[in-house]
Amino acid sequence: MSAELAGRLALVTGAGRGIGEAVVAALVEQGARVVATDLDAEAVRELSAKYGEHVTGHPLDVTDPTAVEALVDETERTLGPLDIAVNVAGILRSSAVVDLTDEDWAATFAVNANGVFHVSRATARRMAGRGRGSIVTVASNAAGIPRTGMAAYAASKAAAVMFTRCLGLEVAARGVRCNSVSPGSTCTDMQRALWTSGDEAEAARRVIEGDLASYRTGIPLGRIAEPADIADAVVFLVSDRARHITLHDLYVDGGATLRA
Repeated sequence: MSAELAGRLALVTGAGRGIGEAVVAALVEQGARVVATDLDAEAVRELSAKYGEHVTGHPLDVTDPTAVEALVDETERTLGPLDIAVNVAGILRSSAVVDLTDEDWAATFAVNANGVFHVSRATARRMAGRGRGSIVTVASNAAGIPRTGMAAYAASKAAAVMFTRCLGLEVAARGVRCNSVSPGSTCTDMQRALWTSGDEAEAARRVIEGDLASYRTGIPLGRIAEPADIADAVVFLVSDRARHITLHDLYVDGGATLRA
């Protein structure tokens, strides 16, 4: 276990699986203590059991601002000041715009944009008062390039990216850095839910090669990301190695968007 983040306390949302779980593992590996939160209470209990004293699990609905404030307050009162916050919680409701329901649009923004606002506001307020801290939002490369069937998701992630940059501008003078990481296709439950083929290898190949019919480019590096690839980028941005980086959106997509 490295000591790069030793002595630091991190809050991670969406920690129950996929990228969030990988972020928890990477932070612990670098010596941080982690408050792992997710709507899935059993998933965060399992993380606590797995990592022992290094991880404290709490169920959390990021769409509830009162619950977010209460958890951040309890964390700082019982475990100490938060040094790091990582917004990973997110949902995807795939649909053509003409068929997209009001409920799916609202639910997508409630988690992907409002949730980022609630957690970032609560943690940034305290970090700024202490003159230090780092906030990272896990967004998506869909925030920077149009995707068919993903208008709500892409728009909500674009909102999260710009919010994080604006927040970063406001708190930079008080020693708080705010950045985002924008993954491309990553091997998670969310990604697999988009695959219509029962053959995962074939579905992955189609993603890597791209699809002209849906105006989707392939992945130049020729592989789908693993959650750990995204977690490594997050850990870099919260570390002292990135001490002069803020308001940045780091694409981790194997070149899929051609950085459009």
